[in-house]
Amino acid sequence: MKYVDEFRDPALARSVAAAIAREAAPDRAYHLMEFCGGHTHAISRYGIPDLLPGNVRMIHGPGCPVCVLPVGRIDDAIALARRPEVTLCAYGDVLRVPGSGRISLLKAKAQGADVRMVVSPADAVRVAADNPDRQVVFFAIGFETTTPPTALAARAAQARGLTNFSVFCNHVLTPSAIEGIMAAAQGRAEDLRLDGFVGPAHVSVVIGSQAYEPVAEQHGKPVVIAGFEPLDVLQSILMLIRQINQGRAEVENQYTRAVTRSGNEKAQALVAETFEPRLSFEWRGLGSIPRSGLRLRDSFAAFDAETRFGVESASVPDHKGCDCGAILRGVKRPSDCKLFGGVCTPDNPMGSCMVSAEGACAAHYTYGRFRDA
Repeated sequence: MKYVDEFRDPALARSVAAAIAREAAPDRAYHLMEFCGGHTHAISRYGIPDLLPGNVRMIHGPGCPVCVLPVGRIDDAIALARRPEVTLCAYGDVLRVPGSGRISLLKAKAQGADVRMVVSPADAVRVAADNPDRQVVFFAIGFETTTPPTALAARAAQARGLTNFSVFCNHVLTPSAIEGIMAAAQGRAEDLRLDGFVGPAHVSVVIGSQAYEPVAEQHGKPVVIAGFEPLDVLQSILMLIRQINQGRAEVENQYTRAVTRSGNEKAQALVAETFEPRLSFEWRGLGSIPRSGLRLRDSFAAFDAETRFGVESASVPDHKGCDCGAILRGVKRPSDCKLFGGVCTPDNPMGSCMVSAEGACAAHYTYGRFRDA
């Protein structure tokens, strides 16, 4: 297929759905977790659950980088933004994530903090170059996809000798999070059954399919890396069902037009030269996961906002009525939360899952809540 409309062809979609229905054994259930927020959005937008037999269930995972940021890190960013000498630059979605007391960066801006939305880390570097009298902090978030641009920004600031630029690093690692999902399900004794994973797309372009091989080998769970179009997702579900039926647990790549086994080695080297793993990092809903987050290497310590401003993060609980943590672990669906669609909406988010378009609650609010009704 060459054109995007072919990846959304209704006749082809029905054909793949029919194959799934034929090959899904009626005497067993299939619990498949999509790990990428883009997949969550696509599954809701194109009504993929409506095409699946009742014994094939899609489970939303922690694949939205905005969603997995814990409250404590949002509070840290707000505290930085409120410093009189600081200009904090951040991506648009993260501005709306509520911290303690439901204060967000957007509300802090309304109260006088110098908070600016940027579309790339390079924009934050330009803000620092144009405002030498301000301490410019870039609020860096995201999985492996957005980490290389942050690395380039830190290196550009170093090359230009900017002493007023720093990075508040919240980059996290996908394979570690899958390990965290498995550990959370076992450690909490929650009713979470997982038979396989729909692997991330853009992340895998960077890190390659080989990054998930330990998950398949150690946990016996198949992983199929999928593209974002509805036929990509449906074909990946079919590939997972075939692996499960055959008793295999391998990493397969449906998204061959963009993903290779080794990934983007140049980007990997850039990240490795700029960042190093933290001993532990907290994820919303999953708690602290070993070696799941990144920090700047000592050679870039001058650009580390946590060092420059003495940031000491603390673990802060979510809103008591919000089930975002359970939704990110896959043990609840958005509609299970008593706040969903009433108190909590995209215009008035109580938790991070309702903020980004890739969040499970926001996607279900936009495309799925009418099916619930």
